[in-house]
Amino acid sequence: MDSIKIRGGHGLNGTVPISGAKNSALKLMVATILTDEPLVLTRMPDLADTRFLTTLLQHFGAEISRDGNRMQLHTPRLENAEAPYDLVRKMRASFNVLGPLLARNGEARVSLPGGCAIGARPVDLHLKALEALGAEIELAEGYVEAKAPKGLTGGAVTFPFVSVGATEHAILAAVLAKGETTLENAAREPEIVDLADCLTSMGARIEGAGSATITITGVDRLNGATHAVVPDRIETGTYALAVATAGGDVLLEDAVWKHNEALWDRLGHAGVIAAWAEGGIRIRSENGRLAATDIETRPYPGFPTDEQAQFMAAMCVADGRSVIRETIFENRFMHAPELMRMGAQIDLRGNEAIVTGVETLRGAQVMATDLRASVSLVIAGLVAAGETTIGRVYHLDRGFEGLEAKLAACGADIERVKE
Repeated sequence: MDSIKIRGGHGLNGTVPISGAKNSALKLMVATILTDEPLVLTRMPDLADTRFLTTLLQHFGAEISRDGNRMQLHTPRLENAEAPYDLVRKMRASFNVLGPLLARNGEARVSLPGGCAIGARPVDLHLKALEALGAEIELAEGYVEAKAPKGLTGGAVTFPFVSVGATEHAILAAVLAKGETTLENAAREPEIVDLADCLTSMGARIEGAGSATITITGVDRLNGATHAVVPDRIETGTYALAVATAGGDVLLEDAVWKHNEALWDRLGHAGVIAAWAEGGIRIRSENGRLAATDIETRPYPGFPTDEQAQFMAAMCVADGRSVIRETIFENRFMHAPELMRMGAQIDLRGNEAIVTGVETLRGAQVMATDLRASVSLVIAGLVAAGETTIGRVYHLDRGFEGLEAKLAACGADIERVKE
């Protein structure tokens, strides 16, 4: 099992190219199920999750090829419409094949996803949305068996709380439904807009993506298209926080300013300069210790839960005390005990973490528990005295393309150790 070794104390200076968004790329790949024509995705990140989803889509009959960051997906026919447990349990996003399979095939059988380390993340909102579109759904032996023998029909869906996955799933199903579908209290994330833009280029009729109300008018068929995956705002925020913590001056190439405005606000309070620059966003942290700053995670455009662990790592060496409140997922402070192994002072109280900054973290052996937790330990390692060894970095490989190379190019002393 691979590990990452970091020898801290080096500032970051240079340029980091931002890859395509993992959270968008996965749903865009699923869109191949909706058409018998080729779909070409550019700026496609090469990640464990995208490779895994490739295997699942090939199971359905998709023909997939890749050249650098360009991926072509072509599903001229569905060879089957069943997603077995062994292919779904490894990645929750794979559950979103259910709606597209149902829309194109009239029936589908998809395993319920397994548990998740950072919380329950139930799929009931997904299933209720599909039922509102006329799907007949039964649960049997850990599988969802869905039927729509006469096709899906437009309907009204009101989400009781904001859910990115359920919003994306409903959009993917509704584009081929007969009539009009309205989604209320829809998620507003940039990844939702990216999915809608791609589907629109394929011939879908979608209005309101990026707002709380989305309207989809179903069409008979979708065509192929070429679409560039939106730059990854979570990767953008992660490298920004790495620079904030370790110090330095870095251009985040291709980053989109408006996708991380909540983070820029908090970094400004902490004493970090984030500014638009030609080709991306420039991050400068050159004035000593950060100022302690509070955050509370919220659905977009609020502070993203996927950047909470990274922000906590930065606050571990800030001057003063910060309060980090997690409102999206339970169990998303599992990185805190690992940071405390490095000398961080963190007091966990339910969904709040009270972080009292220390002048220096110490290198230690730590263990990644989930994707975002793993990269928070990388950030801590960049500033810690001595050597930090991070185990279970397969979590990291799910969502960060070439992380060691990108950091090393900016001056970090970091390497992957094969075991």
